Amino acid sequence: MAELELWGGAECTVVRVGDRWGDQSHLSGHHGRDEDLDLFADVGFKAMRYPVLWERVAPNHPDECDWSWSDARLARLRDLGIRPIAGLVHHGSGPHYTSLLDPEFPAKLGRYAGQVARRYPWIEDWTPVNEPLTTARFSCLYGHWYPHHRDEGSFWTALVNQVDGVAHAMRAIREVIPHARLIQTDDLGRTYATAPLFHQAAFDNTRRWAGWDLLCGRVTPDHPLWRRLVEFGLEDRLRALADAPCPPDIVGINHYLTSDRFLDHRVQRYPEHVIGGNFEQRYADVEAIRVLDPAPGGLAGALREAWERYRTPVAVTEVHLGCTREEQLRWVGEVWDTAAALREEGVDVRGVTAWAVLGSCGWNTLLTCEGVYEAGLYDVGAGTPRPTALAHLWKGLPDGAARHPVATTPGWWRRPMRLLHPPVPRPARFERGAPALPRAADVAPLLICGATGTLGRAFARACDVRDIPYVLTDLAGAAACADRHRPWAMVDVEATRGRRTSAAKLRGLRTLHVSDELDGSPERLVVRAAGMFGGDGDDFATEVARALEAGRRFRAAGDRLVTPAYLPALVNAALDLLIDDATGVWRLRHGPALGAADFARAVARACGLDPTLVDGAGGGAAADPPAAEHELLLAPLDEALAAFAADRRRAEQAAREAA
Repeated sequence: MAELELWGGAECTVVRVGDRWGDQSHLSGHHGRDEDLDLFADVGFKAMRYPVLWERVAPNHPDECDWSWSDARLARLRDLGIRPIAGLVHHGSGPHYTSLLDPEFPAKLGRYAGQVARRYPWIEDWTPVNEPLTTARFSCLYGHWYPHHRDEGSFWTALVNQVDGVAHAMRAIREVIPHARLIQTDDLGRTYATAPLFHQAAFDNTRRWAGWDLLCGRVTPDHPLWRRLVEFGLEDRLRALADAPCPPDIVGINHYLTSDRFLDHRVQRYPEHVIGGNFEQRYADVEAIRVLDPAPGGLAGALREAWERYRTPVAVTEVHLGCTREEQLRWVGEVWDTAAALREEGVDVRGVTAWAVLGSCGWNTLLTCEGVYEAGLYDVGAGTPRPTALAHLWKGLPDGAARHPVATTPGWWRRPMRLLHPPVPRPARFERGAPALPRAADVAPLLICGATGTLGRAFARACDVRDIPYVLTDLAGAAACADRHRPWAMVDVEATRGRRTSAAKLRGLRTLHVSDELDGSPERLVVRAAGMFGGDGDDFATEVARALEAGRRFRAAGDRLVTPAYLPALVNAALDLLIDDATGVWRLRHGPALGAADFARAVARACGLDPTLVDGAGGGAAADPPAAEHELLLAPLDEALAAFAADRRRAEQAAREAA
């Protein structure tokens, strides 16, 4: 069995929404940064999923190809010893002169693939179309992406077109590169259901294989999907694919914690936004990890099923979790360990892929409109790549390097907090257990200096939620606690310019200071804390809400600008920076400064109160903020205010129940 390789991937989607093409390589800035490739090499990637996308190279006409960007980047990857896995279409529908429903899409893609192969005859690994089943669903069943259809016939046509396009592409590529390998990616999960929804779950669990089955020539008259696809006029296309199969050399599995689904006919148990249905039944569709007990099969189950079905080498071609940093570290570590354990069982897992190396933009809106940026191994939110703790972890995985202390405890999907809905029992077959994880008592803690203040308690609450072991102390007890518990870092919320905690300084601890007074230095991290709201004490937003709830008018200074920061968001971002081993002075903000009166009215609207009770003109002048070297954007202010309002409602409910 070949060695388990470390692969990487830069999010490169070019997706069309209406007449607008969104290009992730431009959004991340990668298009203009040649030096990113040296960062990829520094991590140690053996292979890199990399774009030579049709929409980027030949956007206007098939014969008008601009190879300049691809020439330079692919040559540099080659010089660095990184094997490209060339992607030709990534969640797209091709340039404007074709689409997923174009009968000529396969031939046109095949023609383009031949052009790419002749240009780069040394590239051996190819993914002509990324996630064809997922793309067909989002484009032609749900209507999120172009051509925005919402019917099953269009879905199947788009899938067959993409699969046929892969076959055409590989034939054209192999005319130039006979030994070229097809690495075919798609999302893979399993659907579970209550008994009345057995048939829907069975259909979903058959459909998930459709892309690979079509490529392998398995969709023949005895296949469960044959009759359904024939009803949509695809019989001749199916026979052609079966007569000339193009099986993958590696089956690429993209499995997320949301990939396994659970369907429940008892809709009264769930919030309205998860309720949908088919033509006959109404049901809730939720993440299986959030409701099934024991938990679903997850990544290990997906890899085993793919291996058993195709007996073809498999790879994990996207590893990503949108969450706080330590949870991302835990997920990456678990995926790598799972792949290694399955290899011991005989499953031929070839690679595990860090995704997305430079982060991604707008996936919180499914790329349908402007969304938030989420960092990857590198944070490019400020324009210049900054390594996160993920880069260090990925780099050390092949050699079994020691992992960050916060990465060694169970992820949220292994803790009781994973259950968001009434749990549903699931019979579980016997499976080899996961490796034992350290107990909290065995893990070096975080030392929090600030036991009596709002900030210290906020950090402690965040650590409770994130399962980061910690010790809460005060300035006087910090040194003794550091000696006793040997923490990996310290959070100091009591330090001022003339009163800095000595424990960290004397013991060489990495330290996060939350202060508007301290200056930065190469060995410490300082987060500016002006304008915080949403703690357990008094702050501007709380004063606004209390006054308006009592029916009183609130006077806000009309000539003052503020830069508010929601305390839980600030604390979580600061902890991420500490885990990343960041240094320097940072200002964390939700967006531009706004007038104090404007902020007060925004608080009122978020809390369902009367904004006309706020006195004071909008706008104003900003006071000189404390100096900062770096800025980090938090979630938009309206999201922070919605969370603030929800916190108040929960507190009020708890107070009523206690009374």
